[in-house]
Order: sequence, then structure tokens, then C-alpha cells
Amino acid sequence: MFENLNWWEIGALLLLALLIFGDRLPAVINDGLRLVRNLRNMARNATGDLSRELGTDIQLEDLHPKAFIRKHLLSEEDEQAIRKPLQGVYDNLRADVTAVHNDLKDVAAAADLRSGGRSTTATGGAPAPAPRTSYDDAT
Repeated sequence: MFENLNWWEIGALLLLALLIFGDRLPAVINDGLRLVRNLRNMARNATGDLSRELGTDIQLEDLHPKAFIRKHLLSEEDEQAIRKPLQGVYDNLRADVTAVHNDLKDVAAAADLRSGGRSTTATGGAPAPAPRTSYDDAT
């Protein structure tokens, strides 16, 4: 839960909680922990009831629809039969993307050679502008 927070942010949150709740902070923490324990017990009881009703062992993670179907309704052969055509499409798409990527590299290298060796990356990928000629207003 806190893997995206660094120590300074966690300390700031603790200080903010201390300022908001003051002396009641330990009671608030206990109430929060009790709520989490009750929710876990409720989820455990619900999965136990569901396991008894279905006659199979169900874990809390299995309640995600994709995981439930994969684990309890499809056999391994069915899953492989579903994945096989999709794997072919994925492999073809990956090969096409790789070919396009290589073609773009070749075009960029050719454009760099035609520009006389001027680097196109200095201007963010756009070719360097041609030098401007100035004209006198001698009319």
C-alpha cells in the first residue's frame, strides 16, 4: 500500500494525523485496525460459504471473474485452445511492428545521409532549416 511513498511523505502523513486527531490518534488507529480485521473475516466467511455451496476450494483471489472462469470452469485444454489463435495473432502483430520499426530506422538513416551528415536529433527530430538569404530593397 505504501510502496509509492517515500519516508518523508509517510512522516508528513503521520504528523498530519497527529495534528488532526491529537490524543485520540491511538483510538482511531485501533478502530481502523478493527475495521480491517472485520472486513477480512467477512471476506473469509463469504469465500468459505461460496466454497461449500459450489463444492470446490475458492480463495479470495479467485473471486475475480477472469481468475474464477480460468480456474473453475475451463480445463487446461480449453484454455490452450482459446489461447492458440490469439497467440498467432499476437506473434504476427509483433513481427509487423518490428518490421515497421526497422523500416523507420532505415528511412531515418537514409534521411540523415542525404542531409549531408547533419544530425536531425539536435532539433527534436526535424531537419535543420536551410540558411536564409537576405535581399536588399534596392527598388
